[in-house]
Amino acid sequence: MSRRLAKALAGFTLIELMVAMLLGLIVIGGVTSVFLANQQVYRTNAALGDVQDGTRMSFEMLAQNIREAGLLGCGNNGQVTNVLPESPANGGTAWWANWNNNLMGYGAGTAANPALTVGTATGNQVSGTDSLAVLSAADLGLSINTQAVSTTSFTLNGTSSDLAANKVMIVCDPWEATIFRASSYTSGAKPVIGYALTSGSTTDNTSTNLRPYNTVGGVAATYAANSPIATLAAGVWYIGYNPVGNGSTSLYLASVDTTTGAVTSQEMVRGVTAMSIKYNLLNTTSFVTASAVGASNWSSVVAVQISLTVQQTSTANAGVSANAGTYTGTGTTAAAAPIQRSYTITSTVRNRVN
Repeated sequence: MSRRLAKALAGFTLIELMVAMLLGLIVIGGVTSVFLANQQVYRTNAALGDVQDGTRMSFEMLAQNIREAGLLGCGNNGQVTNVLPESPANGGTAWWANWNNNLMGYGAGTAANPALTVGTATGNQVSGTDSLAVLSAADLGLSINTQAVSTTSFTLNGTSSDLAANKVMIVCDPWEATIFRASSYTSGAKPVIGYALTSGSTTDNTSTNLRPYNTVGGVAATYAANSPIATLAAGVWYIGYNPVGNGSTSLYLASVDTTTGAVTSQEMVRGVTAMSIKYNLLNTTSFVTASAVGASNWSSVVAVQISLTVQQTSTANAGVSANAGTYTGTGTTAAAAPIQRSYTITSTVRNRVN
């Protein structure tokens, strides 16, 4: 075999092999680096999407409820008769029966929210956070067919699963509105709501006159056919501890069953860690805290400004944030704090602005 043929059949030298391996490692390292960077970008975007979804849902629900505060479904110019014995006007103390404060905030420097319990159990309010109570008429799409004064009853057009005996109702027309308790309920295609009245009763109403303004302008003593009627919706928005544990919190809505006065809390959006609320009063230019509004000025609030801090809730994308602290998700191993962002929204109280 000639020297030239032997050289042609020879393999790589050790040096050539080492150079090739080094070049290969450099290429693999570059590809791996790009892959990990893309994976981190994907996880970061997914975490930001989680935060944005939670923020969007929170603000949609809050803004809608704030706009409905004090909404009756009729342009009654504020002429509202509240014949509930639980209302402050009749000697009661129930916050959900105080229509004069159909939007009321609680926070630092105010009395504690009577609907909530501050603590660390699931559903308890986080200490030191703001809360907001809102009263309005629930949209059931119901109306009056006839009102019979002799039998103290309303016959309705349509029905709803929300109707029941002892349920608090709101009936209105363009001149006035009345908040009363249904003393009886008879189901059917045209259900009948009674309002039998017993002065001093804790379950019935305190006045036989559901239309005290009816002497003005010759308005009839009864509500006319097709006058809207609805149940009273009363709820409180707050930040509470959720079932995840480890200090994880959510945006909660505490709703009142007006048949019994029982309050039930429902988790609405997970991952909301803080809520700060400020209020704008009629003919003012600034937003103030709940303590600066004053007990007698809540009916003058025309806009609400809410700031929320929302964090990612998925543990799959934990560790993508540079936020300081410890992750409070469901994982057993502590990781970097989740991505969190703070946003602010301003919503007007539609029933109080022109």
